[in-house]
This record gives sequence, C-alpha cells and structure tokens, in this order.
Amino acid sequence: MANSNSPFGFRQYSGTGSAPTYEQVAVAIGYNTTNIFYGDPVEPVADGTVAQGDGTTAAAGIAGIFVGCQYLSVAQKRTVWSNYYPGGTDPASGTIIGYIINDPNAKFVAQSDGTGIAAADINATVGYTTGSGNTANGISGAYLSGVGPTTATLPFRIVGLVTDPPGSAGTASGAYNWAIVAFNNVTTKNQTGI
Repeated sequence: MANSNSPFGFRQYSGTGSAPTYEQVAVAIGYNTTNIFYGDPVEPVADGTVAQGDGTTAAAGIAGIFVGCQYLSVAQKRTVWSNYYPGGTDPASGTIIGYIINDPNAKFVAQSDGTGIAAADINATVGYTTGSGNTANGISGAYLSGVGPTTATLPFRIVGLVTDPPGSAGTASGAYNWAIVAFNNVTTKNQTGI
C-alpha cells in the first residue's frame, strides 16, 4: 500500500528530556507574526524572538521545533494555552511565550516529499518545506524536502527510516515515506550569529 500525502510536521522521536519539561525551552514569539503550528521548525529573528521557519537554509540555522505557546488573549480576556500560535492581533503584545525543543541530541520523525527518502540517504542533510498547518487541530503541515548530502546549512540530518511496524503509515519506501532526523544546523550547536 502506498504512503499517503499527510504531512504532520516534526514529531519528537527521542531525546534526553524527561518530565515535566521534556526539553521544552521558553522563547518569545514576535508580535503579529504568522501562524506557528505544533511541529513547525522556527527560526531566530534579530530582535531575539522566533518566527515560523520558511524552509530556507539560513546560515544561523533554525531555533528548534515549536511545541506550543501561551499568550494573553485580548478577545477572551484570559491566558490561552495552545498547541499552535494563531498570529494576528488578538494576543496582547509582549505576552506571547512559545515553547520549543532545541536540544542538539533530539530526534524527530517527519514525512518526506513526493520524491521520498531512501536508505542511501541516511547521513545526508535535508531541508524542509513549511506546508499548510491545520487551524482546526493546530498540527503542522511541514515535511522534509531537498536532500543535499554535502550542504552544511541544511537544518536536519537523516539518521534513519521508519520501517516498523511493517505496513503502517510511512513505512513503504518511495514517495511520502517517514524518516528519522536529527538537528544538523540548530542555533544551539551553530557558531554563526544572526
């Protein structure tokens, strides 16, 4: 059975974190930025905040993977905890706190693009495409794209393919299969500033 084209962003596969934070680090989100969905890569901004990644290969790398936020909602007059950041003007400026995973040892599962990722691509670097997130459930639409075996600025390195259990989603080789990736170019292990 062929894999379906259903990107879900970057789901944590392993890491060194444990309860209660599971490697989550609090960061500021820029006011009035675009939506940021659960599982989206985020990039550092020069003012010290983070924003949804655009999939380019910035020399400074990505800041991490977004896993939720809290903000003061002007419309609801209360603090909102959410797995995605809705952007816009409802959050009160200066109240937006995002949570990201930026541990250099963390690993994630993500879906490939229509080209697919082969066993020969293990240890190659790979980029991502932001895709379209789902505002109903807050899940990212990001997926892996652009395998480049010698491109140091690509944000991820392929460390394995998802093959178990056989026949499950993402385990068939070819288009839209799932890969296990680690950070290759993340700000916590990059020596380039922004």
